[in-house]
Amino acid sequence: MDKFRKFVLLTAIVLLTLGVQNTYAQNYYKDDKRTFYGGLVAGGTFAQIDGDSYAGFHKFGLTGGGIVYTEFAPHFAVSVELLYSQRGSKSNKRQLTQSKNAEINNYDIRLDYAEIPVLLNYFDKRKSHFGAGISYSQLVSQKETATTTPSITDTVDFAKYPFRSSDINGIASVNLHLYKGFFLNIRYQYSLLSIRNSYHPEFARSGASRQSNNLWAVRLMYLFN
Repeated sequence: MDKFRKFVLLTAIVLLTLGVQNTYAQNYYKDDKRTFYGGLVAGGTFAQIDGDSYAGFHKFGLTGGGIVYTEFAPHFAVSVELLYSQRGSKSNKRQLTQSKNAEINNYDIRLDYAEIPVLLNYFDKRKSHFGAGISYSQLVSQKETATTTPSITDTVDFAKYPFRSSDINGIASVNLHLYKGFFLNIRYQYSLLSIRNSYHPEFARSGASRQSNNLWAVRLMYLFN
């Protein structure tokens, strides 16, 4: 919870800075564009963890925060974001454990991150833009649960299989200009490193050598005028 409070405080400071900056900034949608401009983003994530027993982007989460763009050449800008992002995995069907001694009724992993993505973006004439880059994420909280028939979860201590405290993702992103300062963002990202060293063999895919965050995000972005 202390990490969450620190993240909220840092986000508030960034947004306050953006507000002060934009009080004196030129209008981005006029011909005399400014070098720095920022805004807010919010939306949902559709995630899975590659290497667990389940496939499919069935884990829904929330994501949101602030974003700043720095234009360094015509049509090109670097963006830096400060986000709170939820990821994980969720079962959508029953299946046997790897030993086939029990049936998994449901399985759920929730991972909450404070995330800083850095992207290189190309802008077209309509202000729609396309970007790619990397992000660093710090794990704020984690929760892993399961129920089985017959019950074997009494003997399962998921705390023995912690996730790494950080995650590094590759990102591809598309921002479609909707109206004035509003954009629809569609983003895909994937872990470049394993997100944990070991995992319970009953709830991992047979032969899996690593586990990775794998997710899509759909967000609405507003850039301040």
